[in-house]
Amino acid sequence: MKAEGGKRRAERHPCTRCRTFGARSAFTLLELVLALALTALLMVGLNWFVFSMGELWGKNTDKRLFEQHVRAVTRFLEREMLTAALPPAGKVGQTAIAPQEVRPANANSDHLLTFELPEGSRLIAWPTQPLPEVVCSLLVRDRQGLVLLWHSRLEMHFADDPPHETLISPFVTAMAYDYFDTNLKRWTTETALQRDTASGDYLAPQRIRFTFTYGTLTKETMISLPIATEGLPNY
Repeated sequence: MKAEGGKRRAERHPCTRCRTFGARSAFTLLELVLALALTALLMVGLNWFVFSMGELWGKNTDKRLFEQHVRAVTRFLEREMLTAALPPAGKVGQTAIAPQEVRPANANSDHLLTFELPEGSRLIAWPTQPLPEVVCSLLVRDRQGLVLLWHSRLEMHFADDPPHETLISPFVTAMAYDYFDTNLKRWTTETALQRDTASGDYLAPQRIRFTFTYGTLTKETMISLPIATEGLPNY
């Protein structure tokens, strides 16, 4: 009887060792407070680091975007002019990119650097059906930027109507021309197209310079004008 009573009391009352183990397996209030305090300090430090890096990164955003724009416009012009110098637009013995008289809309005629793109350009948005044999010219307008003037030789009033216009970059504020003097063996930079002293004809430069301006940021790029060459032979 005593053995059975002791067994029942043992079942009703857990041993001291079990009670001690259960107490140690739980967190105390002090431990919870310390854990919350450490988590809060970690979050504050992480947020400070993130916002500090964001502020440092944001300070140079305008400069980075401006430089990306300058590179993109320069590469675009280089590709278009290279296309103009390749066959069938570019013909050996002829200057692929040369000054021609152009009459923009609502403006007087002027001599602008002109080139031809057989398939047009990705910047061109045609009012109707796209046409090949697109004649393009470059013009810098004050407070507007670098403008591409274009029209197709296949348009009905090609010789009479002014060319269409597409804005390439609003940040181009100037365009200059580099000429190489073969006699003096030196380069000169002109703000206007030069004319031959004997014939009076406008001369094609060897390089073009573009000045980009955005606020206090200014950058100049240079493009060498390609020379028309023969195409690859057909095999």
